[in-house]
Amino acid sequence: MSNKRLIVALDYSDREDVKALLSQLNPNRCMVKVGLQLYLSQRESILEMISNAGFDIFLDLKLHDIPNTVSKALSEIEKFNVFMTTIHLQGGKEMIEAALSSVQSTKIIGVTLLTSLNDSHIRSLYGSVFSDQFARLISLANDTKIDGLVCSANELNLLHEYRGTKVVPGIRNKALNDDQQRTMTSSEAYNLGADYIVVGRPITQSENIEGAIKEYEY
Repeated sequence: MSNKRLIVALDYSDREDVKALLSQLNPNRCMVKVGLQLYLSQRESILEMISNAGFDIFLDLKLHDIPNTVSKALSEIEKFNVFMTTIHLQGGKEMIEAALSSVQSTKIIGVTLLTSLNDSHIRSLYGSVFSDQFARLISLANDTKIDGLVCSANELNLLHEYRGTKVVPGIRNKALNDDQQRTMTSSEAYNLGADYIVVGRPITQSENIEGAIKEYEY
């Protein structure tokens, strides 16, 4: 596991915005997350730029497709300096195993349930309660050699026995009116066993980036 436990989400589409933020970050203190918006707008060139700036990359594309397609996509991702990348656990065991067979150095992190979902969403989508659906996905993860999980901090208390890496988005030290439903402060998440936390707007939209970084570091 990297000793850089803070991952700053680059929630941009413009290359110059990314460059400006990276100039205010220290690659020895944090990793950065490239999500779908930034990747689609800049393609592979953004991975090269970030890597050349010395940052480890968490590529969060949440792949979910047939095993062969996911395997081929990960073979392409493996060509870049990507420390971790994500797939949906709901793709099933064969998809997970195909993903793992396609990489050597990139860690595969399984997405459990999106932090934008709450219990009423889960009942509507799956006809079960949140805890039951989450437990099914954890059982599936434990049945494979996947490197870790993405989950909200509120599920960390259900993962005391889980040995893999735990990546936690939706971290908010102050309340924001946004699309994150299941949030927690950074200190609470670390204390509950988060290996990495992902923070976007509270840092990237701060008027004091350095101060915000200190607030969310372990």
